[in-house]
Order: sequence, then structure tokens, then C-alpha cells
Amino acid sequence: MTIRDVAARAGVSVATVSKVINERYGVSAATLARVRAVIEELGYEASLVAQSLRNHRTNVIGILVADLEPFSTELLKGAADAIRGSGFELVVYSAGGRTGDPAGWEKRYLSRLSGTLVDGAVLVTPTVSLDVVPGTPVVAVDPHTGPSHLPTIDSDNLRGAQLATEHLLDLGHRRIAFLAGRPDLQSAELRKTGYLRALAAAGITPDEDLIRVGAYDPEVSAASAHALLTGPDRPTAVFAANDISAIATVGAARELGLAVPDDLSVVGFDNVPESALCRPPLTTVDQPIREMGHRAIRMLIALINGDEVERTHVTLDTGLVVRHSTRALP
Repeated sequence: MTIRDVAARAGVSVATVSKVINERYGVSAATLARVRAVIEELGYEASLVAQSLRNHRTNVIGILVADLEPFSTELLKGAADAIRGSGFELVVYSAGGRTGDPAGWEKRYLSRLSGTLVDGAVLVTPTVSLDVVPGTPVVAVDPHTGPSHLPTIDSDNLRGAQLATEHLLDLGHRRIAFLAGRPDLQSAELRKTGYLRALAAAGITPDEDLIRVGAYDPEVSAASAHALLTGPDRPTAVFAANDISAIATVGAARELGLAVPDDLSVVGFDNVPESALCRPPLTTVDQPIREMGHRAIRMLIALINGDEVERTHVTLDTGLVVRHSTRALP
């Protein structure tokens, strides 16, 4: 259905229909009502590309995620809350987990979409370090390592990791393994640093054999956990850099006949809904994921509208949630 079909059905010119769609002056109330009724009857929608060429705006925000997994899903809920009543629409673009291109899939998507389909974008755990994208406001959530001028939203990963490790130390654990996240993300590096600092503060020299990569991936984490738990001197506790890795660790322990927390204490990071549904419910570090999504959208809208943004680098607090996957060492 085209704008010409609407004009013909309503008995007006294409220019008049255009004025109605773009809410311009010069159309009588009766004509306005008739054209809107026809638009509703025919189900006509103006082309976003055509609108952007005319108005240089689409009122659409894009969110780019590597995959639709628990973290990004929670973040999208916060983004959806923030978009309501803003006059913008939200479109989600997922790489479906296929992010192995070293050039960065985000660059390709942004070059396709910016300026014609979206007015700005939120990048969630970007796969490469991106600098400012010309003409397109971008906000990064859980940013990549390396220097960047992009506005960012993250949480206090360093403090959260310290809290998790200190919790296990307070329970008497000394052989505490760490399943690291993606080494290309600041969050993963900060969580590892927090783990190491907590051990150092307790006078414990880190054992490199107890540090394995989980990569925020369940299969990689399960394999790493299996290797840790079948070694000659297995750990009594595991701190995993995200909940998905922690849940995979619980599964690996169960397959090996180890009970959590009787034989192994496990702590995660994120506090996604799945962590409470795990058996046993997972002790984890809570980061305000929905709030991160909400803040990212509000910041991006302000940038698009040219409003002043008080802070372009926001770090939110983290806290420990103790459930049933940890216990004092006998």
C-alpha cells in the first residue's frame, strides 16, 4: 500500500496525505479525520527510509546484541521500560552468536543502519573497540577493552568480584577457582582483578592452575569446570564470571557425582532470573542489568536530541546475593 493509494481513496492530493502523516499545518479538521480513517482502513505505514531522507530522523533506536541470552534479555527489558512514552521505537538486532569476525559485526550493522533506519544505537558487550561513529550517537553497555570515546554504562565489576571472593574466603575456602569471562571485555578483566585482589588481601598466592576461561559461554565453561574438578587437587569453591558459567559448573559437578554446596561451593555474577531457578539456587553478584538498559536508552535519547548529558560514563553499584550454592568449609 502506497501514499498514492491513500490519496486516491481519500479523494485528496499526495501532498495533503504527506501533511497529515508528518503532522504539518494546512489541513482542515474534516480532511484530517478522513485521511486518518483511510490510513487506518488500508493499514498504511510510511517508509522509515523515506521519512529519514525527508526529515533526517526515523525516531527508531537500535540495540545490537551478540546473542539473545539471559544478560541481554534482562537488559532489553530495561530498555523497553525506558522507551515507553519517549516517542521512539526500539529495534533489536542480534548476531545470533555469530560474532567471530575480527572486523566486528557491529561495524557492519552500524554502517548499514545509521542515518537511514536508526537515529542511534546501543551496543551490548561489543566484540571490538569502536570509536565515535560519525553522525550516529552510540552508547556501549559493558564496553570492550581498550581506549574509546563512546559513552558507556556498566556496573562495579571490580567490587562485585571482590565481594564474591571474600564471601568464599569468609566461609573458610582457600582453593578457590575462577572461571574467567571474555578477555576482550572490561567487565571480565575487572572481575578477574577483583578475584586476585581479594586473594592477595587474604594472603593467598593465586594458583594459575585454578584460573580457567569460561568466556561467558555454557559449553566452554562446562569443559573448563570439568577440567578443574577432575584435577589432582580440585578446588573447594568456584567463582564464575557470570551466572551462565556458574550454572554450567553446577551441572559439571553433578555429572561428576559432586554435590553443591556439600562438596563444592559455587558463586556466579549477574543475578539473572535463571540464577534463582538453579538447583540449588545460586549465590551470585547482583548487577542492576535492567537499570543498565534503562540508563543506556535515556542517555542515547538525550544525545540524539542534543540535550546536555551530565555523565557519559556511568558505573552502577553491585551487591552480593547469598543463596544455597555456597556453604562453610567443614
